[in-house]
Amino acid sequence: MSRQVYRFDRPSRFVAGTVGQPGERTFYLQASDAEGRVVSVALEKSQVQVLAERMDELLDEIATRPGTAVPAQAEVDDLEPLTAPVDEEFRVAAMGLAWDGEAQAVVVEAVAAGEEPVDEDAILSDAEDGPDALRVTITPGAARSFVARARRVVAAGRPSCPLCSLPLDPTGHVCPRQNGYRR
Repeated sequence: MSRQVYRFDRPSRFVAGTVGQPGERTFYLQASDAEGRVVSVALEKSQVQVLAERMDELLDEIATRPGTAVPAQAEVDDLEPLTAPVDEEFRVAAMGLAWDGEAQAVVVEAVAAGEEPVDEDAILSDAEDGPDALRVTITPGAARSFVARARRVVAAGRPSCPLCSLPLDPTGHVCPRQNGYRR
């Protein structure tokens, strides 16, 4: 099958965001450039959380190398919603994360789900056959900003039950720690 790779080299915007109400949100990665091109891919909340954690760990590791300028932390500087309309190109099955030493940049690739499991060799590959992918190359500063926003987006969900830590719906939930009584 012919592969479509959406490439963004230092895009004007690369963010994680959601559409919908807490408990019914759909999570997206969205990249856009100065020419007005916007690509959105859907993924799970846990995938956003893991991507942010791994990206932060990668940046911390890179910061220890001599001659590499990586900011220690970043504030969330982009609080804008996702660029509308949010048209899902594909649902993410696997992701890859790498450091490009020559470009001094972080490379993120989100690979589409298919009928067959994603081959690890297809991630961050330039092969012409394979699943569709979104490949984004961003600066370390932009990566720190992505991490800060992604953590904020993940944390903006439903509050947790103080007893069992399961998410609370607006109407409460049946708490296992209360022997099934509604909390």
